[in-house]
Amino acid sequence: MLDLKLYLLDKRKQIDASLHRILETAPRPTARIVEAMRYALMSGGKRLRPVLCLAACESVGGNAEHAMPVACALEMIHAYSLIHDDLPAMDDDCLRRGRPTCHIAFDDATAILAGDALLTLAFETLSSREIRKKVHAEHWLDIISVISVAAGYKGMVEGQMRDMLAERQGCLLLSELEELHLLKTGALIEASVCSGALLGQGSFDQIVSLKVYSKNIGLAFQVTDDILNVEGDPLIMGKGAGTDQHRCKSTYPSLLGLPEAKEVASRLIAHAIESLERFDHKANPLRAIASYIINRNR
Repeated sequence: MLDLKLYLLDKRKQIDASLHRILETAPRPTARIVEAMRYALMSGGKRLRPVLCLAACESVGGNAEHAMPVACALEMIHAYSLIHDDLPAMDDDCLRRGRPTCHIAFDDATAILAGDALLTLAFETLSSREIRKKVHAEHWLDIISVISVAAGYKGMVEGQMRDMLAERQGCLLLSELEELHLLKTGALIEASVCSGALLGQGSFDQIVSLKVYSKNIGLAFQVTDDILNVEGDPLIMGKGAGTDQHRCKSTYPSLLGLPEAKEVASRLIAHAIESLERFDHKANPLRAIASYIINRNR
């Protein structure tokens, strides 16, 4: 039986070590911009997206070591998005993972540049010789395409834009909220799973099933975040609670109520696990991660 806690701990250690090595290749590892990048990137966190990439690669019989550069690139993109999300012009948050946000620890300009630098470093990593030696050229370009679309204006950036506009527009329809979250949170989660499957040489049918899995867990992740913003413990989460209500944001609890929001999350996870029926024990980490997503406390 899989011990998810040990599995996640092992993967996080591997990911953190790889991220540290990449940052140490900077011409001046102690430069202020690199310190700000390191501050945001190495501040802990669940490492969900890179872990999903590695787990998806393993689920189709691939070698997770080959997926590590892509996993690291995904975490850089995620870290960049959080830096920018926290800025005064966006969510104006002063706490992230129990520490001052990047723009508070440094300054607004440095935070913006650190986010920019992490995004471009992600694609430097994706196009590195290390990955090109291990991955067939066709898959390598497919992976870059999948991640580019998910991170850009057709995916995460569009979701962030809709999220900000929604604060001014009042209450969203449930269908509009779902689409927003599938873009803002779900797109990069789906890209993480699909890129891992591509790296593992997954079949067409396997990748189709994994897309269904990732769409469901991506939306469930955000529904759970909405729930935690209502009833989570700020000391455990490392960030404030009740901020969605303060900003008058449309959320699943605000539109449906807490009990129904929790039911929606449970249904999404059930659908995600069902989508893995064609997979053997190698997909057990993906199954366990799906359950973890709605049972977490941060």
